[in-house]
Amino acid sequence: MSQADEQEVVVRRSGGVGRLTLNRPKAINALNHAMVRTMAAALLEWEADPEVTAVVVDGAGERGLCAGGDIVAIHDDAKFGGTGSREFWRDEYVLNAAIGRYPKPYVAIMDGIVMGGGVGISAHGSVRVVTERSTIAMPETGIGFVPDVGGTHLLSRTPGEIGTHVALTTGRLNAGDAIALGFADHFVPSESLADFVAAIETGSVDEALSTFAQTAPESPLLAQQDWIDAAYSADTVEDIVSRLQAAGTPETTKAAEQILGKSPVALKVTLRSLRHARTLDSLEEVLNEEFRVSVASLSSHDLVEGIRAQVIDKDRNPQWSPATLADVTTADVDRYFQPLGELELGLAAPDLEEVRQ
Repeated sequence: MSQADEQEVVVRRSGGVGRLTLNRPKAINALNHAMVRTMAAALLEWEADPEVTAVVVDGAGERGLCAGGDIVAIHDDAKFGGTGSREFWRDEYVLNAAIGRYPKPYVAIMDGIVMGGGVGISAHGSVRVVTERSTIAMPETGIGFVPDVGGTHLLSRTPGEIGTHVALTTGRLNAGDAIALGFADHFVPSESLADFVAAIETGSVDEALSTFAQTAPESPLLAQQDWIDAAYSADTVEDIVSRLQAAGTPETTKAAEQILGKSPVALKVTLRSLRHARTLDSLEEVLNEEFRVSVASLSSHDLVEGIRAQVIDKDRNPQWSPATLADVTTADVDRYFQPLGELELGLAAPDLEEVRQ
């Protein structure tokens, strides 16, 4: 096994391009704390290096860029009172914010599966490339969690209420959806990716895009915006479900069933997070609030139970508490948004020095 095979993030230079390849293919390149620190250190170094003109981020293996964070570790922290996940999120969100303001072209190759934390290291970049294989999602409510890594920033800024639909149902985006909803910019067929990246290394990002980018597929979600907006403009999750059920079409009935299978408290916290994220001016402000929500989730019943049901025991039968939307009180939701005092994330602008150490 080569040294590169052993590295969880392969960091290298090719011409004037800094290359970051997530290298845990058996785990679909799921992020851990060390990987976040490695990425942050490389980006900080390349930002100051005049010979680096662009950064390209991709994932090893055939399955995807990144399936998210290590949720088994999060489960263990939540169950046993550990703080490792809190510090992981702190550094991860600082990295997400830095990517959002990176001063050089940051080219994210969003091929295959891109979920959760994978969205955080790609969809805030300046050049976001999807393929016919792309599947992008923020599936957090299905494990008793709430969209993070700047996900509520992205979801709250989609056309109409499509982002609300995606967040509450944990719906998946294809390439056309990702571009229409603002998660991506360009469509490049997967068979052309190697040549596309090679063109960046020998020329420029703009030249590579002009050669290899193609017209994006249509967005199935955008075509459904009318019924999505009609249902999801309601003020509460209960009213959203009622409108979906009343509409009575196969699409709305399926959406209502999907929502009702998710964590009731996570759904209500997610809706509040999305609505508030719309009013915030910057990604940094949204990440600050997401950090409060994520830290509060660590002491919640549903995060432990959701991960147990989906990943640990895999019985797909979570026992949520509170058990229904009607049982979730305003105080239950308020708890997730309480200030953290000296533990606040406190982002105002990207500061990669914090995670370089």
